[in-house]
Amino acid sequence: MPALFRRRQIWLPTWQGALLLVVVFATASLIALRHLASYLAANDPITTRDGRGASTLIVEGWLDEDGLDAAIAVIGRGRYERVIASGGPIDGWREGRSWPTYAERGADYLRRHGVTSIPVVAVAAPESAQDRTFLSAVVVREWLRRQGGRIDAVDLFSGGVHARRSRLVFRMAFGSEVDVGVFAAAPRRYTLERWWTTSDGVKAVLDEAISLAWTACCFAPPESASHEERSPVPRLPA
Repeated sequence: MPALFRRRQIWLPTWQGALLLVVVFATASLIALRHLASYLAANDPITTRDGRGASTLIVEGWLDEDGLDAAIAVIGRGRYERVIASGGPIDGWREGRSWPTYAERGADYLRRHGVTSIPVVAVAAPESAQDRTFLSAVVVREWLRRQGGRIDAVDLFSGGVHARRSRLVFRMAFGSEVDVGVFAAAPRRYTLERWWTTSDGVKAVLDEAISLAWTACCFAPPESASHEERSPVPRLPA
C-alpha cells in the first residue's frame, strides 16, 4: 500500500524573527499609507517624442471653481490646441447659473475666466446611474474620432485623489493606441501630505483607494465599438 503521508521539514521564525517581520510590515504599511493620497492624486502629463506634449486637454467638468482655476493655469503653461470639457447631467451649482451638464458648465467657466485663445468644447455624456466616468470617456473618444486626424496622446485634468482612477478609466476607453496623461487639482479641504488628519481626507482617500482597486481588478469595460459600449452613447455632431 502506498504511503499516504510523508514527513517534511518546515522552517518557522522564532518569536524574535516574527516580531521583526511584524515591525517591518507595519513600517512599510505606514509609509505606504502616508503617501497614498499623493499616489492617487497623480500628476503625470504626456511627453511626446517631439517634446511638445499632448495637443488635447480633457477637463472633467464636475471640478469646483478652484479645480477649474488650476486647469486654467495648466492651459496657460501648456501648448494645447484645444480643450474638451467632459461630464454628464447636473442641476446647477453655487454661481447661481444653471447648466444641463457638467461638460457645459466646465466649458462655460473656462471661457469666462480667460481660455479664449484655443477652442473649448463641451462634450456631454448622457445620464447614467453608474460607470459615469467611463461613459464620459467613451463619448469624448467618439467625438475625437469624428473630428478626423490621428490622436495618439491626450492629457486629462481631474480632481485630487480621483485623478489616478480617472486616468485608468480613460485608458480603458481610449485603448492602448492613445497615451493618457493626467493632472490632479489639489484638494481644498485637506492636504495630500497629511490627509489622515481630517475626516474629509480619510473619507476621500480610502474611498478612492477602494474604488481604484475595484476598477483595476473587477471592472470589465465592453469591447471598443461594440453594441454594449455604444448603446448609451448619443449621436454627436461633428
